[in-house]
Amino acid sequence: MKHQEHFKFSTGVLAYPILFVLIIWLVFWFEVRFGYNFSKYGIYPQSLKGLRGIILSPFIHGDIQHIYHNSIPLFVLSMALFYFYRPIAWKVILIGIVFSGFLTWCIGRPSYHIGASGLIYVLVSFTFFKGVLAKHYRLIALSLLVVFLYGSMIWYTMPIEKGISWEGHLSGLIVGILFAVYFRKEIAKPKKYVWEEENYNEDDDPFLKHFDADGNFIEKTQIQTESEEEQIDVIYTLKKNKD
Repeated sequence: MKHQEHFKFSTGVLAYPILFVLIIWLVFWFEVRFGYNFSKYGIYPQSLKGLRGIILSPFIHGDIQHIYHNSIPLFVLSMALFYFYRPIAWKVILIGIVFSGFLTWCIGRPSYHIGASGLIYVLVSFTFFKGVLAKHYRLIALSLLVVFLYGSMIWYTMPIEKGISWEGHLSGLIVGILFAVYFRKEIAKPKKYVWEEENYNEDDDPFLKHFDADGNFIEKTQIQTESEEEQIDVIYTLKKNKD
């Protein structure tokens, strides 16, 4: 896959994140407008009925503050995902929802776990660790930006505040790390320069030929090309005509 395909802007980079955020706001509006409460469709751990929440819970939020705090990071991180990791973006999102949700179902407290925060932690964790492991300067820069913006979220993977699904956050963090390790082939590779090649020979490098063995720059007039070194001198003899 060509390097340019990884860092190329398209309508999907904006359209997919906007669509996802719009859907969760429409679900919340429907609840408020018609007086429904979809919390019962969230993840309820160790319950057969609670398994449906693995797919449905990311679209369900408890109140305006909950959905507001999830909307901005969800939009920013998913947009970064579709721009920097476009070949695997849908895999990370869809499989991330399923895996993080199932892990929450396994380790969570007996309560309804709702919200897109599990997916957000998948994106934060994946983006950070993938950038570090990829060793690509653009992806490393993205990792540092993610740490700057959302690094404090790590505290919410622990039970420090009542009413917050720290199990869902922890599940997302773990799944993101696993994805960062698993998805290795379908990401942009760092550019390999000539001197990094296995068959690189310093003697054939045109740039290094401008320096002597001690590293001193050689003036242009002092540099002899191979054609000059192999130049053959031709001597002509002029004989006078006796006529």
